[in-house]
Amino acid sequence: MEIQRNPYGLTAGGIAVDEYTLTGPAGLEARIITLGGILTSLRAPDREGNLANVTLGLKDLADYETKNKPYFGALVGRYANRIAHSRFTLDGVTYDLHANDGVNSLHGGRQGFAGQVWQGEPSRTPQGAGVKLVYHSPDGAGGYPGNMDVTVVYTLTGDSALRIDYTATCDKPVVVNLTNHAYWNLRGEGTGTIDEHMLYINADRYTPTDHTQIPTGELAPVAGTPFDFRTPKTIRPGVRSAHPQIVRARGYDHNWVLNAVPAAAAGGGERRPALAAHLYEPSSGRRLEVWTNEPGIQMYSGNYLDGSVYGPSGHAYRQGDGIALETQHFPDSPNQPAFPSTVLRPGETYRSTTVYRFLTDAA
Repeated sequence: MEIQRNPYGLTAGGIAVDEYTLTGPAGLEARIITLGGILTSLRAPDREGNLANVTLGLKDLADYETKNKPYFGALVGRYANRIAHSRFTLDGVTYDLHANDGVNSLHGGRQGFAGQVWQGEPSRTPQGAGVKLVYHSPDGAGGYPGNMDVTVVYTLTGDSALRIDYTATCDKPVVVNLTNHAYWNLRGEGTGTIDEHMLYINADRYTPTDHTQIPTGELAPVAGTPFDFRTPKTIRPGVRSAHPQIVRARGYDHNWVLNAVPAAAAGGGERRPALAAHLYEPSSGRRLEVWTNEPGIQMYSGNYLDGSVYGPSGHAYRQGDGIALETQHFPDSPNQPAFPSTVLRPGETYRSTTVYRFLTDAA
């Protein structure tokens, strides 16, 4: 397995951005840039061994700076997903955050991690070759309290997986929820919709949302609804269903409560990743397993891709051209005491691991 580091370009502010290329078995290749820790490309073989990029992205650095509102491939934080009314109270103190999704704060607000340049360096672990990304988030960034130091390590492993390990520490009590926002299309980037992909999600419950996509607090059963992926099925029927939650969100944009991972505080001990979801594309034979030690996973079916951005292949992205499977704590947990805690305190270390494993149905 190999690591290559190359200049990717300069931001509008003159900051240098590097690109790291990780290569592994069977031609598996991941490319990550230090702007936003963005996974710009993931090339994986199909059942015949043919390689294709299976993650959505943009064509160059300028587009990632100005057109990446969909957060293609980015690391998002300090708080992934939504916080209601851009506000939370911790230890009796109320913090006002940047609103960037109507009245709510989404993915850390206007100063979120997806738009920052991280410090990168090659990394080698027993699992394989990788890149370590480091970012210091100053006290008050986005309205969040305390200085936070974050490290994310991408590793391409010997068993054809992209592993992402997150750690964070702080000097004041804060909330934290980190994830990667890759969009997957296992037939290949720019080849059309993910409607015929087969999806499995290891969850008996999900968190319904209000009209602003904030969880109501209910942990609703998936049984008898379009949210039931406990047996693998195609995505299309659910996306086109008349279920009020689907209509309201224009598709899937919801959090599932995973069965296999126990709830734990953000600063809790390390937990072993368990299978959260499985995605399969029949024409290519590609399979994607998602393993995590997080308690939830957000499935987003690209509802607001509207043809205004173009991928590296030159194709315009439209509704349903990719699916995001974001491992996470639940949305709006800082305002919902019944949800697993996302509080991180000084002296604790936030730890989270997600593994995207790429397989095929070839014998």
